[in-house]
Amino acid sequence: MRDLSLEVRRGEIFGFLGPNGAGKSTSIKMLLGLARPTSGEAFVLGVPAGDVEVRRKIGFLPEDFRFYEWLTPVELLHLHGRLCGVPSDTLRKCVPALIDLVGLSAHRDKRLENFSKGMLQRIGLAQALIHEPDLIFLDEPTSGLDPMGRRTVRDIIRAQRDRGATVFLNSHLLSEIEITCDQVVFIREGEVVTSRDMRAHQEGEVHVDVRARNLTPECLASLAKWGTPAVLDQERLTIVARSRGDLPDVLRHLVAAGADVYQFTPHRMSLEELFLSVMGEDRGL
Repeated sequence: MRDLSLEVRRGEIFGFLGPNGAGKSTSIKMLLGLARPTSGEAFVLGVPAGDVEVRRKIGFLPEDFRFYEWLTPVELLHLHGRLCGVPSDTLRKCVPALIDLVGLSAHRDKRLENFSKGMLQRIGLAQALIHEPDLIFLDEPTSGLDPMGRRTVRDIIRAQRDRGATVFLNSHLLSEIEITCDQVVFIREGEVVTSRDMRAHQEGEVHVDVRARNLTPECLASLAKWGTPAVLDQERLTIVARSRGDLPDVLRHLVAAGADVYQFTPHRMSLEELFLSVMGEDRGL
């Protein structure tokens, strides 16, 4: 890590992205107080990272988790609940509710040694939520899950945000990050490269594939007022428009300039395309 600087707002879902070896897991360990930085400082919920009282308000699902295989889901959640200081009467109510929330009610009395990777991922998420933490660190929470399982996890994460919790999310599944997070940060070699407000990203620049005849040089030059046109051949061009709201004006301009438009296809840059653009296509996720 070197000169890592970032800020996470309370009550948001924050995506932490970067290639393998970028320092994501190390950063999470430092924020949790499990590793000490050689320089600099970190604050979690307003106090120095590692503070014991603050750690009581944090839920954590590590990427490489190990649970006691001889326990059942009910026993595991009661154990973690007691470790977090949750009263016994509260646990009697919330443990069945959490097991149902992560879709494991039918398996509540099975030992964890008989669970699949996806089922362990679900019970791991439940243990991270057992004490209704203010801040939740999730390291690859959808690893090993099928599409229905990933949707369940997305819904749970959003529900945590809606109750006021902050979710710090690290995942290689960029499609999940894109539809879940409010804010994302890209890091490389321990440094922040760039960040994106995903709500603004949804309304941001749009790539438009155009096929048209009679594209005059004057027409192409005048498109610059809306974005950057790239001519592929005599009848094909791509325009990077600054916003979706400009698209009707672009199309009207092409027609008014005498172009015979027979294809006008907008598409927003996906988070994966943005990742490759920022990090370089030769870098692995």
